[in-house]
Amino acid sequence: MKDLTPDDVAPIYRENYWNRLKCDDLPSGLDFCAFDWGVNSGTGRAAKALQKIVGATQDGAIGPKTMALIAKQDPKYMIEEFGKIRQNFYENLSTFKTFGKGWTRRNKETTQASLSMVQ
Repeated sequence: MKDLTPDDVAPIYRENYWNRLKCDDLPSGLDFCAFDWGVNSGTGRAAKALQKIVGATQDGAIGPKTMALIAKQDPKYMIEEFGKIRQNFYENLSTFKTFGKGWTRRNKETTQASLSMVQ
């Protein structure tokens, strides 16, 4: 593991996280926050958060119906809501007392970076 390079892991991240969340088709900024949480907590959880925000069926797979609903929403609104859902998830974990400070920092930093990407 210690000998892995960015070139070694980039295809893994692209296939197992970025592509599963359809990040190439998401608005700028929303792609980043979805990808980050997908890596951190699983693509299904990140997809369900997106689906919850736009009122789609929360099945954990981003498909054409979810994408159509995403296209109708304001990216800043979706990113802000995504950050709230993510934080709520963390705060409800039994290990929040131990790891919550780091999770909260990561969530805040990701949300701010994502908002700065909105065009």
